[in-house]
Parts: sequence; C-alpha cells; structure tokens
Amino acid sequence: MSFVEIGEIEVRGPHVFAGYWNRPEATAEAFEPDGWFKTGDLGWYSHDGYYTITGRARELIISGGYNVYPREIEEVLMTHPAVSLAAVIGVPHERHGEEVKAFVIVKNGATITEAELVAWSKQNMADYKYPRLIEFRTELPMTATGKVLKSELRS
Repeated sequence: MSFVEIGEIEVRGPHVFAGYWNRPEATAEAFEPDGWFKTGDLGWYSHDGYYTITGRARELIISGGYNVYPREIEEVLMTHPAVSLAAVIGVPHERHGEEVKAFVIVKNGATITEAELVAWSKQNMADYKYPRLIEFRTELPMTATGKVLKSELRS
C-alpha cells in the first residue's frame, strides 16, 4: 500500500455557491483567491478515482505533534461489545497541546469501567491515538438528523 496524504477537500465550479449571505469575512476565509471552496472536510483521493472523507478539519486533534482523526477513533471504539455510541474531541493538554477525550454511551445491559475501556483502546489503537479520558453518558447532544453536536461537548 502506498502512502496516503490526507488534506482538506476543495471544490470549484458553477455548482458551488458564491459565498455566505452578508458575511464577506466568512466568504473570504472559505474561498481560495482562485475560486476553490474549502469544504472543511478532510480526506484523500484513491488511485481508482474515489474520495474518502476521514473527518472535519476543525475537529482534527493535534496531540504531541501527531494528527488524530476523531472519526477513526470513534469507529474503533464502536467495535467494543459494550459501546453503543462514541464521540471524540480534543481537550487542552499542557504538554501535548491536545488530549483525546471520548464520550461514550454503554449498551443496555453492558458494563465497563473507564480504566477497562482505556486499556482496551490502548491495545487496539496507536499509542498517540487512544483516548486517555473517557466520560460515560446516557445520551449525547444530537441534531435533528442524528449528528452529534460536538460543540456542546466542548462547553
């Protein structure tokens, strides 16, 4: 397998909107001078012509100089038999810049401790990726379409 470089996906063309209504600063930030719109999605382009989206640029966690993609960590956590739902964010850390924190909903009837899930994560993820902090919740803040509102988890 060859190295895959992850970057922000940009689009351009007549199908792309012209800018944010009455928000010239936001428009200038979102568009490159040559007209490319920065979607905010991170991903990579495969040799056979497909794009794979790996997460959102603003959700990227930089811990100890390493890029950590929350979606990847969430997908691994969801393979644990006790985990029903997981959401991952970066929280400030004095030495590493950011630390990985997971908010987890446990499946009905299942039991697991924070220490057990951290130990399992350490065995199933790279050392710089696994969450050192786990917060168990009975529910996560969601949009009407079922997307986790990570901005509410940060507050």
